[in-house]
Amino acid sequence: MSGNPPSNKQGSNSPTVFVVDDDASMRNALSNLLRSAGIHVETFASTAEFLQQPQGDSASCLVLDVRLQGASGLEFQRQLTSSSSNIPIVFITGHGDIEMSVKAMKAGAVDFLAKPFREQDLLDAVSAALQKDVKRREVEQQFSDLHSRYQTLTAREKEVMALAVKGLMNKQIAGQMNLSEITVKIHRGHAMKKMNAKSFADLVRMSEALVERFEY
Repeated sequence: MSGNPPSNKQGSNSPTVFVVDDDASMRNALSNLLRSAGIHVETFASTAEFLQQPQGDSASCLVLDVRLQGASGLEFQRQLTSSSSNIPIVFITGHGDIEMSVKAMKAGAVDFLAKPFREQDLLDAVSAALQKDVKRREVEQQFSDLHSRYQTLTAREKEVMALAVKGLMNKQIAGQMNLSEITVKIHRGHAMKKMNAKSFADLVRMSEALVERFEY
């Protein structure tokens, strides 16, 4: 895996690494390392400070110490998960063990690094975390666009689409909806166009994605 993080020209859309560690010297060292690699970084002494900081809309990840004053890093990971936060986490610790690392990774952590760690190992982990968040945001946007297109359909077009993707022929749909077959064809064509479906198979895949994600 490449240790080069996503391009980071400073700006509102720049990928950002948030570092949470109650050791000021470690925060400074991590900040200097990440900035030397061209990564925008913000540091915090506690999870409470981090939560007060708006994360914005750009790709990001969290470099989180396991041992913190108050709630531990693992407890904070659970809090983020329960609040539906999807920010990727790279754990760092000077007091880790296998059981702790397994718990963190099972809960979705990108990596778990024991101090002292190689600088390149951290950069690789951060790169993987930022790429993961970039891909997640791309998928979220695709689903959002798909749902927006679906909302442009009329009630009749939605009904015809739902019956069509279940495998019903136009004639069967017409009988079930008490419409003429030509009217069904028109509604089906409009649905295809509005959904930007290149084929009927494409429309079926879109429908499955909507059902799975939005339960429309």
